Amino acid sequence: MSTTTARHPATPQDSRRVWRKSSHSSGNGACVEVATDAPLVEVRDSKDPSKPHLHIAPQQWQTFLTHTAISATY
Repeated sequence: MSTTTARHPATPQDSRRVWRKSSHSSGNGACVEVATDAPLVEVRDSKDPSKPHLHIAPQQWQTFLTHTAISATY
């Protein structure tokens, strides 16, 4: 499986993206935000959105979510 995960610097376009925090966020700022409104899924640190963030292929993101959901049931 090829990987398309890469770290990219924050850009002005980031402020126009729709960023979502996890519904399981603890509220202490220690979580990530995800934007799925671009060709690649973007993940960033909610405490410092200006830091570089990850760009992940949608299929890889879906695989991650599936495995996370399965792991949560154990």
